[in-house]
Amino acid sequence: MTYIKLLSYRNLCGVIRAAAKGEIMSGPTLSDVANAAGVSYATADRVLNNRGNVAQKSINKVRAAVERLGYVRNVAAANLSRKRVYRLAFLIPTGTNAFFNRIRKHILETANHLSVENVTVEIIEVSAFSVDALRDCIEKLTGNDYDGVAIVGLQSDQLEQPLANLQAQGVAVIGLVSDLPRDYRRAYVGIDNNVAGRTAARLTGMSHAGRSGVIQTFAGALDARDHAERLRGFCEVMAADFPQLCVLDPILTKDDPSFLFQATRDALRSDAPLTAFYNVGAGNVGLIGAITAAAKDPAAQLPFTVVHELVAHSKQALLDGHIDVVIDQRADVEVNRAFANLRALVDGRSLPPMPSLMPTIYVRDNVPADLLNDKTEALPK
Repeated sequence: MTYIKLLSYRNLCGVIRAAAKGEIMSGPTLSDVANAAGVSYATADRVLNNRGNVAQKSINKVRAAVERLGYVRNVAAANLSRKRVYRLAFLIPTGTNAFFNRIRKHILETANHLSVENVTVEIIEVSAFSVDALRDCIEKLTGNDYDGVAIVGLQSDQLEQPLANLQAQGVAVIGLVSDLPRDYRRAYVGIDNNVAGRTAARLTGMSHAGRSGVIQTFAGALDARDHAERLRGFCEVMAADFPQLCVLDPILTKDDPSFLFQATRDALRSDAPLTAFYNVGAGNVGLIGAITAAAKDPAAQLPFTVVHELVAHSKQALLDGHIDVVIDQRADVEVNRAFANLRALVDGRSLPPMPSLMPTIYVRDNVPADLLNDKTEALPK
């Protein structure tokens, strides 16, 4: 891969030298576009590089000139000549959530790899499930010269104007893992969470083999689009294909392991004949702790349990037989896609073609031998 990149760089430099010597025919330049549009070179450059602060009338003139002249922007040459630096930011929820620890780890590793290509990255932590905190953080980004921002989103109209302001400044905005309001971001990187929830429902329904049952669901917060969509997909399949199963309203946990531990323990001790648990969010170390404690009773009938994200403690719980299924969304793939999408948008290119990201189903028989060498989190007692 390194050899291919080196050849591409040499070829690019050769083309630039040949063009300077007049050895190859050159197409229309950015100066030609500016002249044809009747605007300054700087204005044409701002339009083509999506840097904002340009009147719509001038934008229309530049775009019309580009189409009329057949101007093709050489992104690689432009970046090379300007010593282009990509300044990116990732807004990630705070806390000890093991999945987002994986996300942070992959961001830092990828940023280190891309540093030779003038990519700089800042991870900005935001209070989890707080619309106010996320809104304030987005507002603070405006005017800070970021080129692109990936945001673990929430659903609220309070975010719309700050996101619109950020994009008007020329910043490429994408949703990551949990989506933003759709009209106020350029792309979304993550699994189809409705599909993930439907998958959980299908497996849970099949586990009952036609028998009746009662399912307790848990969610961090329904303002988080990924949690809401998973729960919606789960309930849709249950209502359509497994009507003999009763799905209880979700217990909202804010992904707090201690709260989830207590809620799970109370559910296990209740008189309700619970046959399954489904947690659409995180904090699973708490759920696993409660189930592990209950499993010490040889007579205990443990519910069929489905959770999300394969991390050290959920992997161990699978192997121990304390949970049954983990649905994972591949944090490494999501981070790589986020970087690729942001760089394409910053360069004014179309998004790279990518297949839909499908969730991966893990049971105790197919867990990876190694999991990032993560340490298992301590289980609540």
